[in-house]
Amino acid sequence: MPEVPGLQSAPSCWTTVCQDRVAHILLAVGPDLYLLDHAACSAVIPPGLAPGVSSFLQMAVSFTYRHLALFTDTGYIWMGTASLKEKLCEFNCNIRAPPKQMVWCSRPRSKERAVVVGWERRLMVVGDAPEGIQFVLDEDSYLVPELDGVRIFSRSTHEFLHEVPVASEEIFKIASMAPGALLLEAQKEYEKESQKADEYLREIQELGQLPQAVQQCIEAAGHEHWPDMQKSLLRAASFGKCFLDRFPPDSFVRMCQDLRVLNAIRDYHIGIPLTYSQYKQLTIQVLLDRLVLRRLYPLAIQICEYLRLPEVQGVSRILAHWACYKVQQKDVSDEDVARAINQKLGDTPGVSYSDIAARAYGCGRTELAIKLLEYEPRSGEQVPLLLKMKRSKLALSKAIESGDTDLVFTVLLHLKNELNRGDFFMTLRNQPMALSLYRQFCKHQELETLKDLYNQDDNHQELGSFHIRASYAAEERIEGRVAALQTAADAFYKAKNEFAAKATEDQMRLLRLQRRLEDELGGRFLDLSLHDTVTTLILSGQNKRAEQLARDFRIPDKRLWWLKLTALADLEDWEELEKFSKSKKSPIGYLPFVEICMKQHNKYEAKKYASRVGPEQKVKALLLVGDVAQAADVAIEHRSEAEMSLVLSHCTGATDGATADKIQRARAQAQKK
Repeated sequence: MPEVPGLQSAPSCWTTVCQDRVAHILLAVGPDLYLLDHAACSAVIPPGLAPGVSSFLQMAVSFTYRHLALFTDTGYIWMGTASLKEKLCEFNCNIRAPPKQMVWCSRPRSKERAVVVGWERRLMVVGDAPEGIQFVLDEDSYLVPELDGVRIFSRSTHEFLHEVPVASEEIFKIASMAPGALLLEAQKEYEKESQKADEYLREIQELGQLPQAVQQCIEAAGHEHWPDMQKSLLRAASFGKCFLDRFPPDSFVRMCQDLRVLNAIRDYHIGIPLTYSQYKQLTIQVLLDRLVLRRLYPLAIQICEYLRLPEVQGVSRILAHWACYKVQQKDVSDEDVARAINQKLGDTPGVSYSDIAARAYGCGRTELAIKLLEYEPRSGEQVPLLLKMKRSKLALSKAIESGDTDLVFTVLLHLKNELNRGDFFMTLRNQPMALSLYRQFCKHQELETLKDLYNQDDNHQELGSFHIRASYAAEERIEGRVAALQTAADAFYKAKNEFAAKATEDQMRLLRLQRRLEDELGGRFLDLSLHDTVTTLILSGQNKRAEQLARDFRIPDKRLWWLKLTALADLEDWEELEKFSKSKKSPIGYLPFVEICMKQHNKYEAKKYASRVGPEQKVKALLLVGDVAQAADVAIEHRSEAEMSLVLSHCTGATDGATADKIQRARAQAQKK
C-alpha cells in the first residue's frame, strides 16, 4: 500500500469502499480523508461537510456499498454516496463522544436513508428528518447490519431493528380502517360469535376490497415473528377467502409453508432467526446448505420432505453430506460405518457412493473407501478412485466385470506405467480378457511388446502370424522379408502347424522366384499371388514358364486351364486359345470356353466350342451362342423337361414362335405317353 501523508500512528477510523468494482481503503488522519488503492493515495473532501471538523471519529458503509456515513468530532453525521461525490444529508446529534459503532439500516420499503449510531447503552437512529429516534439499552450491545435492518445483540437479548412493512402498518396502526385491519377484526368477532363480524365483512365487500384484505393479512403474517400472531393473521386470511369465489390459493399455501420452515429454524435450539425477506433472498437451497454445515441433518430432511423437493436437490444431497460426515468418525470401525451408510442410503437416487468413498480416502480410511465402493453400481465411478488409491489390480477386476473396454484400457495403461514389465505381464496372464484387449492394443500401437507377450506365453502360433505380418509391414528388402518368413515357418513348426509352415515355405519359394522373374523378364511380379503370377506369365507370352510354375507349386489342371483360358481371352489371342483347347482333352469341359468367348462378345469363336460341349451342357451352350432352334432340337431329343423349359424361357414372340410350338407339341406327346 502507498504511504499516507501525516500518518504517524493508527488512523482515527477507516473502512473499505468499492468504486468501479475496485476495492479502496478510506481512512481518516485528523481532519483529512485519504482514498488508497494498491498503487496510489489521494486526498478526498466530502462535499458540503460542516466547517470546524478537526477529526473523523467513525465511518460506515451501507450494506450495498453505495452510501457512506461519517461521524465528526463536532457531533455531525455526514451522509452521502460512497464515491464521495454527492452529499445526501447531514444530521447534528449534539453528542461529541465517539460512538462505539455506526451502521446503516436498510429500508427496502421506503428506500429512505437511516443510520444507527451506538454509544454505551444508547442507540440513535438518524436520517433525513431533523430529529432522530433514541433508544436506551439495558446492556452493552453490538450492531450487525443486514439486508432489511440491523440486529442488536447483547449478552441476554437479541433484537431486530427494521422498517415496519406496509401490510403490518396498515393492519396494526391505531384506528386503521384498512381492509386487512377490518378483516382481522371480523375474524376475531366471528370467533366471539358476534354479529359485528358480519358488519365488518359487509363493509369490506361493499368497497370491493376483500381480495386486498386477504392479501394484506397473508403478507403481514409473513413478517411476524410470533407464531400466535401469524396464526391469527392466517385465520383472518382463510376466513376472508371463504367469501371469495376465485381467489388463487397459491400465495396462502406458500406462506403457510414458508412460516412453518421459518418457525422451525427460529427455534432457539436451531438459532437461525431469519426474517421473511432474508429467507426469500437466501432461497431454500442455501438454507439447506447452512443446516447441513451445522450438521442439522434431521431438520434439513424434514424440510425437504415437507416442501416436497426433488430428491436429487433435497434428501439425496443431504444424505450424501451426512455420509461424508459419518466417514470422519474415526472412533467407529470401517465395517460399522459402511453398513450404517448403506442402510441409510440404500439405492437413493442422486447419491454417489464414489464421492463418499473419496471423502473417506481423503480422511486416510482406505479400507472404508474400498468397502463403500462395493455399493457403487457404476464401474466408471469405482475404477478412477481405486487407481488413485493404488489398488490397480482391484480396479482391473472391476473394469473387467463392467464389460467396458475403454475402462479396461484405462486401467491397463495405468498398470503399464505403474508396474515393471515382468509384473505387468504376469498380471495380464491372470486376466484373460485384459490380456486379449492388450494384445489388440499392441497390434495397432506396440508391435514389439506384442512379440514379447507371445514369447513369454510360448504362443508359437501367434508368434508365427506376427512374423508373417511383420515381413510385409516392416521389411522392404526381399532378403529381410524371406528371413522373417523363415522365422515364422520355424514358429509354426514349433506350434506343430505343418500346414501353415509348408504354406510359409511355399511363399518364400514364390518370393525368390518372383524376384528372379523380375530380373530376367522385367515387369512387376513381386508380391503377386501364385495365380496372378501364372496369369501374368501367360499374358507376357511365357506359357512354358507358366506351366513349369504350375508344376512346381502343384496347381491342379482344372485351375491352370481356367487361368490360361481367362488370360488368353483377355489377350484376344483366339488362335492360341484354339490350339490350347486342342492340346488335350479339357479337364473343365468346353462350356467355359463358350462362356468366356461370349463374355468377350465373340460369337464366332464361341460357336466353335459349342459343338464340342458334352450332351449334358449342350442346350446351355447353344442358348449362349443364340442358336435357340438347335437348342430346342437337342432338348426334345433328350426329352428333358428342364431343358425344354429353359429353351422356352429364351424364346421371343415373333422370331421363335415356331420353335416354341415345336417344344409345346413335344411336351404334349411326352405327357400322353
